[in-house]
Formats: sequence, structure tokens, C-alpha cells
Amino acid sequence: MNVESNGGIEHVGSPRPGRTVPRHRPAVRRVLWGISTLLAVGLLGLVPAAQADNASDKAAALAQQAQLEQQANEVQSSLEFVDAGIAKSAADLVTFQGQLPGAQAALSNAEARVATATGVVNSLTARIDLAQQNKDKITAQIAADATKATETKAMIGQIAAQSYKAGGLPTNLTLILGADSPNDLANSIDLAEQALRSQTAALEALTAQKATNENAQVRLAAVEAEIKDLKQQAEAALAAEQVARNEAATEKAKVDKLISDSAALNAKLEAEKPRIQAKLQEVQNEKDAVANQIAEIQRKEREAAEAAARAEAARLAKIEEERQAEAARVAYEQEQARIAAEKAAAETPYTPPPFVPPAYTPPAYVPPAPGNPSAFGLQHPFAANIPITSGFGWRQTPAGTIDFNGTGSYLHSGIDFGATCGTPIYAPADGVVQIAGQTNVVYGGGNVLYISHGVIQGNALMTVFYHNSAVVVSAGQAVKQGQLVAYSGNTGNSTGCHAHFETWLNGSPVDPMGLL
Repeated sequence: MNVESNGGIEHVGSPRPGRTVPRHRPAVRRVLWGISTLLAVGLLGLVPAAQADNASDKAAALAQQAQLEQQANEVQSSLEFVDAGIAKSAADLVTFQGQLPGAQAALSNAEARVATATGVVNSLTARIDLAQQNKDKITAQIAADATKATETKAMIGQIAAQSYKAGGLPTNLTLILGADSPNDLANSIDLAEQALRSQTAALEALTAQKATNENAQVRLAAVEAEIKDLKQQAEAALAAEQVARNEAATEKAKVDKLISDSAALNAKLEAEKPRIQAKLQEVQNEKDAVANQIAEIQRKEREAAEAAARAEAARLAKIEEERQAEAARVAYEQEQARIAAEKAAAETPYTPPPFVPPAYTPPAYVPPAPGNPSAFGLQHPFAANIPITSGFGWRQTPAGTIDFNGTGSYLHSGIDFGATCGTPIYAPADGVVQIAGQTNVVYGGGNVLYISHGVIQGNALMTVFYHNSAVVVSAGQAVKQGQLVAYSGNTGNSTGCHAHFETWLNGSPVDPMGLL
């Protein structure tokens, strides 16, 4: 019997209801085993494709996370004087919106892995079905060959039994050969010879059938082993598929939650828009008032410094005038003495003219150009290296419906240090405290501290701290550089412990990092 074993066959119980799994020859088994191994590794996500790629992906994820945190902090800082809850909602919205593309990409990747795993499972199922069919064919052929062999053995047994009973060739040939009379003897002998030849042929056929059956049994065993391997591969593929489906479900839940949370926060900000815009305008007006107040203080300081400089210049001019007058008087007296001596030598009386000091016109006062602000020598207000969570500068509209009354941007007039509550704050330079403690100067500022550092080289400088848990100096008090003046905190409208630090130069806020 010629039975092809290319795919060997047998119907086996499927690892999952309604499915059967295929089996293949050794070369195919090696390929499928490799596929199942890749699935077990890749789809389960246990081992990275390459270490370098994994490190790169991790670095990119960390960079993206840091960027989102920075954006969220900047949004919070832009609204910290408005409402802590709204600031937190806006920051969360920025975070959710930033995370959504990555979550959607992860979901897409997970769904692709599910599709790949499902394809492998389906392929294995089809191959097992084919192998099961081949096994059924081989089994049926073996059964048919066994029946044929049994029949051949029975025929040979009958011929052998009759020959044995007759002592060789039977005398009553009619029993075997069907001869009815002695006249048919010649024909009967021919029939006997044919019977013996048939026995020999049957024995040869039986031997050949035995070899065929043994070969079929070997092929059957190979098919059964192949089916077993394919079932193991199918089980691994099914497990990987289930893991991939679970991962896809998890990623989809993340995406759904981000979308839901973003929609809820956006709706909240939309509902709060009128109040937020009104409060933003109020805060802006207060900031403008503070800016004007600081500018007025620094204008007076610069005017006082300029007046002092003018007075000093006038004093120096007066001294110079007196010096020159005295020098002229001495020169006059010396000249008169010389003339008198000459007259006396000539015995002619001499009367000197009265002394008139020379007229002196002092130069016009020209104030010097402002010098380098670094002349203040500001030092860092913290003893340790505290990270900056939000820098100085203009920001675009952060998120949702907050548009800053149509301006689309805002100025974060200071920098936020991520200091824990109770972190000591030290005076950046010598100065005089202008405002200290709880005040209504800036809505939401909490315990504030303003230190004027005076005028140096034509520049007036003031440093400002908001949200302090405590201020340990009072208005009008002179402080020295490095002196403890406050502790960082979370007072006023603040979403967490930090220190808001500003530097005002000649009536305008500037980046503190350019002065420290």
C-alpha cells in the first residue's frame, strides 16, 4: 500500500473547543517550534528583541515622562494663584492628553500581537487537522492490510492442511482440484501444480504485506509523535494568544480611562471657564498692581541713589572749587611777593591789587550707565541643590478651555523650586525686608517675603518668595546674605510644597537663573 506520510494524520483533541491542531514532518516541526518559541517570548513580552532597542525605548519613555511632568508643573504654576483644584485639574488634563497617544500606540501594538498569535494558532490548527486525516488513512490501511493478511494465512493453511493429510500431493484430487473421474487426472495434476504455485505466491505476498504493515506502523508512530509536538506548540501559541489578549484588554482599559478622564476634566474646565477667566483677570490685575508697587519702590530707590550720587558729585565739585581757589590764592600771594621784592630792590613803593579768586564752573552731572547685575553677588537661596519644577518665561495656553482671556499666553514671572515643606530659605544678598508674612498683596501667595537689595551700579534689585510655611524676619528689618529668612511651604493657592522665587530688576521681573 502506498500511503503518503507528508503531513501524517490523526484527529486529536483540540486544546480549545471547536479547534484541531496540525502536525508536520521534522523539518516543518523545527520551523513551527521556532515560531512557537518566538511567540512564547515575544508575545509574552518576557525578553526584549534586542538589549540596545530596549535601552533606547526605556530612555525615550523616561524622556517623554519627564516632558509630561514638566508640562504639568508649568500648567500648575500658571494657575497656582487662581485655584489649587483648577490648577491640578488642568495639569492632569495635560498629563492625560500627553499619555493618550502612547497608550493608543501600545493598544495598537497589543492588537497586532493578538492578530499574529491568532494567525499562528489557526495555522497550527489546520496543520493538526491535516495530520489527523493522514493518521486516519494510515490506520484504516493498516486495518485493511491486516484483514488481507489474515485471509492469505487462512488460504495457505488450508492448502498446507490438505497436503499434510494426503501425505504430500492428495490422492483424492477431486477434493482439492475438483476432478470428477480418473480421466481428469492429467487436468487435476495441472490444477495441483497451480495450487502449489498459488501457495508460494500467497507466501510471498504475505511477506511483502508484512513489510508494508511494518512500514505503515513506523509512519503511524511518526505521525503520532508529530501530532503530539504540534499540540504542544498549539498550547504554547494559545497561551501566548491569551496573554496578548489580556495585554490588549489592559491597554484598551488604559486608553478608555484616559479618554474618559480627559473628557471629564475638559468638561469641568469648560463649566468653570467663566469663573476661571474672571479670576485670571483679577489675579492679573493684582499682579499688575504688585508690579507697579515694586516698580515704584525701585524707582524711588534709583532716584534716591541718583540724588545721592548727584549730592556726592556736588560735594566733590565744591571741594574741587575750594581747592582751585586756594591754589589761585597761594599763586597770587607768591606773585605779589615776587613783585614786591622787585620793587623794593628798585626802591619804588608797590601797592598790590586786591585778590579776586578765579571763577569755577563744575562739569554737568552725567549719571553712569547701569552696570552688570551680577554685582549684587546673589547666592542660591537654598543650601542644597533643589530641582526646578517650572522655569521662568512665557507659556502658551496650557490646556482645555483656559485661554487667559483671549491672550493665549502668560508670563511665569519666577521659577518654582521643588522644595519640600520646611526647607530653609536664605537671603540671596544683603538687603532690607519690604513685606513679610501673610498679606493681601498677591491673592493666593500665602506667606510672602519681599527683600530689597538696594541699588548697585544703577540697578535696583528685589527678590520675592511665595507660599512660605513661615517667614522669620519682619518688614523694615535689615538682613545679611546667607541669613535664614523663611521656610518653604504650601500656603495660599498651591498644589504642593514648593518655593516660588522671583527677581525684579529696575521694575521688571527677570529670570533668576541669570543672576544666581
